Amino acid sequence: VQLQACGGGLVQVGGSLRLSCEASGRAFSSTAMGWFRQAPGKEREIVAAINWNGRSTYYADSVKGRFTISRDNAKKTVTMQMNSLKPEDTAVYFCARRVRTSTAGYYTRNEDYDYWGQGTQVTVSS
Repeated sequence: VQLQACGGGLVQVGGSLRLSCEASGRAFSSTAMGWFRQAPGKEREIVAAINWNGRSTYYADSVKGRFTISRDNAKKTVTMQMNSLKPEDTAVYFCARRVRTSTAGYYTRNEDYDYWGQGTQVTVSS
C-alpha cells in the first residue's frame, strides 16, 4: 500500500490549494482516510477525515467551513480543498489510510491509521 500526496505549495493569505492523495493497493473503497498536518515544533494533528463511502466526514474546528474533504473510490483518491487559507495553516500535510477492520465511520487519531503518505508542504504567507 502506498499513498502519494501532492498539491501543496506557497500561497498568500486568503488563497486556495487543493491537496490530492492517490492510493495503491486493493480495497481502497472500503477504507477510511484522513488528512493530518504537522507544523514545526508541534505534534501531528487531524485536519479532516472521511469514511469509506464519503458520506461521513470530520473537520477540526480550526478548518471548519474552509476545508472540504472528498473521495473518489473509482480513482482511489482523496482530496482536500482548502480555501481562505491562513498563516496558521502552514504545515506539512499528510494523507493517511486505515486498512484494519473498521466501523462505517471516520477516524481522528494518529494511531487509528496504518499507512501514511510522504507529506506535502503548505506555506501560507501573510
